[in-house]
Amino acid sequence: MPYSLVLNLIPLSPISPNYLSGRHLHALFLTLVSSVDKELGNYLHDSQSGKAFTLSPLQIKARSRQTLQWEHQKSIPPGTSCWWRISLLDETIFGKLTELWLNLNPDRAWHLGSADLKITSILGTPQSMQPWANSCPYEQLYDRASETTNQISLNFATPVAFRQGKYDNALPNSESVFNSLLNRWHKYSGIEFSEIDFETIFPSYFNINTAIVADSRSKFIGCVGEISYRIFGKLDPIVIKQINTLADFALYSGIGRKTTMGMGMVRRI
Repeated sequence: MPYSLVLNLIPLSPISPNYLSGRHLHALFLTLVSSVDKELGNYLHDSQSGKAFTLSPLQIKARSRQTLQWEHQKSIPPGTSCWWRISLLDETIFGKLTELWLNLNPDRAWHLGSADLKITSILGTPQSMQPWANSCPYEQLYDRASETTNQISLNFATPVAFRQGKYDNALPNSESVFNSLLNRWHKYSGIEFSEIDFETIFPSYFNINTAIVADSRSKFIGCVGEISYRIFGKLDPIVIKQINTLADFALYSGIGRKTTMGMGMVRRI
């Protein structure tokens, strides 16, 4: 069962932009995990492929745009309402972290670089003002998916890019997007899909642009915005259902590279 959890946070001291990068938030997540299961924290840290979680950049609560903020030019002042999304693709990991979710002490300070912050609440169900919180069993994601809907619209909320040979490709063609989703679906859902012909899925509308994320170590180029795909041809309803399942799954799995560093956050709209 995948989970998309939104943590509401309050900084107790200023958070410098230097500590708002993906790798610092990645370190904060591993600290949270290790606080209740050190062995699991070490495993997630050492795992080199197919990590069963994704993270968002830290968001300021007042923002209400389709795209999210992945870079900060100024420090976040103390007392600012913030939120942070963690998605878990493996039921086992969620279960091992139950102690963390149930016994979260709102007075305990966690460290993000040199800054202190506290977690005030965790959301795991859809909210009118917070579309990133949700959870749904894999079987239910599949059962609920449409067998007839041939239009799929996705919002790329943080930069998305795909590995192509030695380099990244920021263009979200149908095969890159749906193959990324299919690989993660097969890895974590336990539900095998038939071979999907990606040539039946075509972009029908797009309003996207490139975005560059740079830190002291590297530069990442991806795309953000909205894109719609249309399914063409006389396909078996089961195949259409599978494609729609993958689109719904995007909320949890993310798409493309660096999803554990805040990139590739996508949801169906």
